[in-house]
Amino acid sequence: MKKILIVEDVELNLDLLVQLLEDDYELVVAKDGATGLDLASSEKPDLILMDMALPVMDGWEATRRIKADPDLKHIPVIGLSSHAMHGDTEKALEAGCDDYLTKPLDEDLLFKIIDSYL
Repeated sequence: MKKILIVEDVELNLDLLVQLLEDDYELVVAKDGATGLDLASSEKPDLILMDMALPVMDGWEATRRIKADPDLKHIPVIGLSSHAMHGDTEKALEAGCDDYLTKPLDEDLLFKIIDSYL
């Protein structure tokens, strides 16, 4: 079973992601970017769903650090954000995200993107 690290601090969003994915994937959860970075290193997930607005360390910085680590840079990072401003997708890709989804999440698109990376 493929392992997904979900880094999300909003309980409602986290609960939704867990409900959508728990039957098909092993899930590891972090509620801030620093813990997400630590879990990426220790758990070596197959994919990371990274909220960008996080406490302690934001998703932008956590993603940059993951992609700068030779042992982690191969892990696809899908950025998640409620920001839908012009340029946000480009900013996420520049930070190292492999893809970017805005909230509220389109469940079909989420599964399609996850499948494309796994």
